[in-house]
Order: sequence, then C-alpha cells, then structure tokens
Amino acid sequence: MESQTIALHSPLELTLELTDEQFFQLCLDNRDLRFERTATGELIIMPPTGSETGRRNSDLNFQLQSWSRQNKHLGVVFDSSTGFKLPDGSDISPDAAWIRRDRWDALTAKQKEKFAPICPDFVVELRSATDSLEKLRAKMKVYVKNGARLGWLLDRQNRQVEISRQDREVEILDAPQTLSGENVLPGFVLDLTDIF
Repeated sequence: MESQTIALHSPLELTLELTDEQFFQLCLDNRDLRFERTATGELIIMPPTGSETGRRNSDLNFQLQSWSRQNKHLGVVFDSSTGFKLPDGSDISPDAAWIRRDRWDALTAKQKEKFAPICPDFVVELRSATDSLEKLRAKMKVYVKNGARLGWLLDRQNRQVEISRQDREVEILDAPQTLSGENVLPGFVLDLTDIF
C-alpha cells in the first residue's frame, strides 16, 4: 500500500457546524491546539506557538498584568489561552486582552466559566513567524467591529505596530520603543524592547 502525504497549511481552516457547547467541548478535548471560530462558522485550528513567540508573548502579558495589579479596580487581564464569544458569533482568542471591571462583573459566573460573551476593551495580537499579516489585520477589524476600543497588532518581522481604534483609520508606527494604553488603559506603557 502506497502512503500519501497531505500538506496542511497552518493555521488549518475548516467549515463545521458546531453548537457553542460542541465547540467548547472540542477545545477542552484538544488542549494542545488553539481553536477559533469565525462568525460564519469557519473553524480555525492553530498549533501552539514557537518558543520564541511564547517568550515574547509572556513578556507582553507580564507587563499588562503588572499594570493591572497596580490598577486592579480598573479591569481584568486575559492571556492567549482565553476565548471570547463576540457579539457577531465569533469565538476568538487574542494574545492578550483586558476588560473593564464593570463590564466583567456584569457577566454571570456561568458566562465566565466558558467563552465569555463579551468583546474585550483592549486586545493585542503578536505576529509570529507563521502568521499571515492579512489574516491578523482582518482579526483586528473583527475586534473593533465587535466593540474593542483599542487594539495593537505587533508585527515584529517588520518592526511595526498597527493601532486600531473605534471610528478611526488604523495608525502604523515604525519601530516604536513603547506604546501608550491611551485613555483605555490609563498610565499603561508597554516596553517593546524584549518583544521586538
């Protein structure tokens, strides 16, 4: 019998009809993979990040969490393993996210246990070597369309940051040293030294 090789692209994209409960169970049963689902039901399967991207993402989350601890009354931080159910029906996971405390506290305990039905106020996507820039840009548009007030796409390959905000054109910064959380994350400044 002759063996066949099938080339799968990363991330793998499939269209499956799954209920929210089935999708959540799929994620639980396959914890070594990251799953996202578009508003049209397209399932996106992503492998774990490489070590270098994971290290950089850890620094990003550390800085955000450190600021949040000093300002804990303001909101809650989430890492890349957290999924959110957006208003358009998408189930997606930013590399880092933050939600205002009053919005988070308005959810029930049951809603918080699974993919919380809320769009974060702030999201970050850190582009890895295998990420498509166009797909990350499209993902940032989904966040903003669903209510994110501030989004950062950190493109370390090109040493650029694309900043997305409500009702404004995307702003592109070349090789910034730091980023300001503006009025969404007051007083937060991200040091990009170890991330870029």
